[in-house]
Amino acid sequence: MKASVLLSRGAAPSALVEAELDDPRPHEVLVRIEAVGLCHTDLATRKALGDRPAVLGHEGCGVVERLGSGVAGLEVGDRVVLSFAHCGRCGQCRSGHPAYCDLAISLNNSGRRADGTPTIRVDGVPVFGSFFGQSSFATAALVDARSCVPVGDVPPWVAAPLGCGFLTGAGAVLNVLRPGPGDRLLVVGAGAVGTAAVLTALSEGAEVVVAEPVAARRELASRYGALAVPSLDDPLPSVTHVLDTTGRPELLTRALSLLQPRGTLAVVGLGPATAEIDGRDLMLRGLQLRGCVEGDAEPAQLVPELIGRYEKGRLPLDELVTTYGLGEFDRAVAEQREGKVLKAVLIPGS
Repeated sequence: MKASVLLSRGAAPSALVEAELDDPRPHEVLVRIEAVGLCHTDLATRKALGDRPAVLGHEGCGVVERLGSGVAGLEVGDRVVLSFAHCGRCGQCRSGHPAYCDLAISLNNSGRRADGTPTIRVDGVPVFGSFFGQSSFATAALVDARSCVPVGDVPPWVAAPLGCGFLTGAGAVLNVLRPGPGDRLLVVGAGAVGTAAVLTALSEGAEVVVAEPVAARRELASRYGALAVPSLDDPLPSVTHVLDTTGRPELLTRALSLLQPRGTLAVVGLGPATAEIDGRDLMLRGLQLRGCVEGDAEPAQLVPELIGRYEKGRLPLDELVTTYGLGEFDRAVAEQREGKVLKAVLIPGS
């Protein structure tokens, strides 16, 4: 099967090229991509791969065009969000925590299927694909049916980031931190993940404080009802919960100091491997520090919940999105890095 894919090679400009997709295995589906979000993880992976040719993208949304022989619960024509890959069989998956699947690395980051077979070829040569089980910077993607969540008539550019970025921010609030009325959440970093968390916490009735250096992002958070400051060095009230989206060690240390006794800090940003933590303070004040991958979410449950909130006006996710053509990838990257846009979403064919 033919598809146009956005081929990346290190720091070189990305290029739209024709590629061949493998035929669907019994558990796989072919999805025609309508929109795909741009995530920091795509950029970090492109850098890590160097000059190795790759098709990335892991926040796809599109229409099912072809079903593997063993797929049930999906129909040709269904609009679906594509989320991360997981096996569905290990203890983590069966207990409702698929982001910690035993096979997460091989299914999402190996560049091939778990059995080592490729899904994408360019000029007959296999390239790094199956990224997060999809590689959706393309006009079509081959995906495990387990990763597909039907979303009905929601605009694809709104639904696409629910595959990872919006899922991560909202899930961290709903599944891990769980603030409510009377609580105060500090969100460190108000990019797409952080702003999705802000909106979700506000919809739960919690107070929200945002620390974000980009003025436009602070203004957006303030418009929704959050108290926004440029940095953690500004005067801040004590908080019951913290969500860190940066992974910066010095910010983790400072954020912990702002927590009330028995408060919780959840980390979703991937930064340096070490940070200096005051173990005595952690113990004596009963603080909790925990990591959080993909919002600790079961996408099949959380994505419909977030769409329901969007449709009721409780999560204005459409206001966070700026769209680009698929071939405008490098422009989208530059403008997202510069803080001109919050969440870039690529539209094939536009």
